[in-house]
Amino acid sequence: MSTKINKCQSAPNKTDKSQFHYFLLFFKITIFAPKFLVMPNKKYKIAVIQLNLNDVAENNLKKCLKWVRDAANLGAEVISLPELYSSHYFCQSEDVDNFALAEPLYSTSFIAFSALAKELGVVIIVPFFEKRMAGIYHNSAYIIDIDGSEAGLYRKMHIPDDPHFYEKFYFTPGDLGFKTIPTQKGKIGTLICWDQWYPEAARITALKGAEVLFYPTAIGWHPAEKEQYGENQYGAWMNVMKGHAVANGVYVAAANRIGLEQYLPDTDGIQFWGASFIAGPQGEILAQASHDKEEILIAEVDLDLQENVRQNWPFFRDRRIDAFEDITKRAID
Repeated sequence: MSTKINKCQSAPNKTDKSQFHYFLLFFKITIFAPKFLVMPNKKYKIAVIQLNLNDVAENNLKKCLKWVRDAANLGAEVISLPELYSSHYFCQSEDVDNFALAEPLYSTSFIAFSALAKELGVVIIVPFFEKRMAGIYHNSAYIIDIDGSEAGLYRKMHIPDDPHFYEKFYFTPGDLGFKTIPTQKGKIGTLICWDQWYPEAARITALKGAEVLFYPTAIGWHPAEKEQYGENQYGAWMNVMKGHAVANGVYVAAANRIGLEQYLPDTDGIQFWGASFIAGPQGEILAQASHDKEEILIAEVDLDLQENVRQNWPFFRDRRIDAFEDITKRAID
């Protein structure tokens, strides 16, 4: 028994049907694909902003919004502000009145920088003083994606307690761990200031896939000590982070403050030493700021270069993870 084909119909064409199927699949993937399916950028530009900040939150917000806009206009695609951008460095004293500087999640800072990130199509790292609940506060950073959404949140893990850096009075240690945040520009690792002295923090973040380690920072000299110790202190700061870049084959970007912040009577204050920088995966300095000027630093992340460096210096391959159990002990007695 044969099947007749009506003159008004045509026999199904398997090739046409297959092509349509693939077209529809491509359309769905390109239009509706989640972030993790989007092809990664091989190159993108990052920026750190070095600023003098003060004790008026509204003024600092306006200032930082402007500087982020300026960085984006210069071509930056991922932009970091310094630590605790919205105020002076209040940890010079232990004063409960300073808790009023904290803000709940997704309030003033997030609203403002989320709108700016979406407008400019950039990723912004916004370090802020987080009020989690009454009695629990964190030194935190938003990672805001190009659509204005929160790509991630980091809470500072290592909390110092030094003369005029009394952070343990204010900040609960972070409980989110070391994180790599996928964004629509690249995979970003964010650590904060005191975290920069710990190779474990850099290593874990890099092992989770970070292409760049950002360090929003507030570090400087005690004026009375600067002449005797200043050069070595600053050199150690540079060297340890360049070492993170080399040991992990990763880009490193530090955003520091500048200026003398002497808001307490009868004290010398802290002279923030600036010198923000961006280093490449061999520790090479790609951009370096002055000690005393407000500046934007921009450098390019090249993932092909990063892969080439890791292929030639295969430190991840040769790690003896079977022999590292003692690293989790406080001391090896």
